[in-house]
Amino acid sequence: MTLPHPAIDAPPGRPSLSLVSPARVTSLQIGIGWFPETPGGLDCVYYNLAKQLPGQGVDVVGLVAGSDQVARDSGGHVTSFGRHDDDWKSRMRAIRANAGAALKSGGVDLIASHFGLYSLPIYDHLRKTPFVMHFHGPWAFECAAEGGGFMASRSRWLIEKAVYRAADRFIVLSDAFAQVLVKQYGVPRDRIEIVPGGVADSFFNEHAGPAEARQLLNLPADRPILLTVRRLCRRMGLEDLIDAIGDLKEAVPDVLLLIGGKGPIEADLKRRIEERGLERHVRMLGFIPDADLPLYYRAADLSVVPSVTLEGFGLVAAESLAAGCPAMVTPVGGLPSVVKDLSPGLVFDEGGPAGLADGLAAVLLGVIKVPDRVLCRHFALDRYKWSLVAERTARVYRKVLGGLT
Repeated sequence: MTLPHPAIDAPPGRPSLSLVSPARVTSLQIGIGWFPETPGGLDCVYYNLAKQLPGQGVDVVGLVAGSDQVARDSGGHVTSFGRHDDDWKSRMRAIRANAGAALKSGGVDLIASHFGLYSLPIYDHLRKTPFVMHFHGPWAFECAAEGGGFMASRSRWLIEKAVYRAADRFIVLSDAFAQVLVKQYGVPRDRIEIVPGGVADSFFNEHAGPAEARQLLNLPADRPILLTVRRLCRRMGLEDLIDAIGDLKEAVPDVLLLIGGKGPIEADLKRRIEERGLERHVRMLGFIPDADLPLYYRAADLSVVPSVTLEGFGLVAAESLAAGCPAMVTPVGGLPSVVKDLSPGLVFDEGGPAGLADGLAAVLLGVIKVPDRVLCRHFALDRYKWSLVAERTARVYRKVLGGLT
């Protein structure tokens, strides 16, 4: 499909949009949770866009699941429609009521949703209001990857398909997820815009060097330290990484892997470490508060992102670079796009325990040179500042509303 002139094609049933875009735009932003309360990549993107978009002329009326603190944190611009543990029917009704009231007030120019399910209650509004879908990942296929049954995965896919059919544009974090939209959901490629994720300013602030960071965190000063910060679930490849450490310690006897995060396979990972006798070489840190993450990256020699499937961007890799720590990633999804322009050597040749062990050994033993901390930080500054991400996002919104610049 070719972008027409002088109007922009809209989904079937909606009038084409004119080429007149207001100086300021008001967006209804539908998310899942509020990042200070629910850590995760999607919630992090939503939270930072809610903070940064007004500076780009895009005002935010936001809805997420969370506590009353959401409204206080956001100055009232984002409110909670309910709590995560409310039953799904209550959440759907609450979204319908709250979003419907905002839309009926006449003050919303555009809907921007970050989650297909939470868009469904206002489907009738999606068909008649300019609508941008932020695609953070294939909900249905993530369900299948974590062991969900056919019916659970199929129902999610049907919900996504219905919602995506109404979207004027999609914003994705990488070309890898653009291809997922095209191949798995039938979305035309020319409706998709790539806007990478961003990194909080705290990661760029250099408050401590590696030696001081290790001292503050009570970490050994004389051991090579690897760090991975992940949700503890199957598709993250953490089992492969633990197994790789079993091989790597033969070449690098003092290697220490730190695993930060929580999730459903935590007990399985602890058992794996014990069964392989790796207690001296692998430490599980549990959830690391966002405020502490930059310090952990500064303490590490290298961060590792060992994902095995469905990785659309890899925010942790960008955060690592911003803090000055080189990040090695598997050749999965959008991960290579985060680091390869800095150094191709930061992408493993292959995943799996053997591939990870070989790649890590090559770096730790100096066979492969990786960028130093200064280069990593400046690379991230040029690409992953949230102000830059918000500017590009606002440009997509205005394109949908009719402005082609």
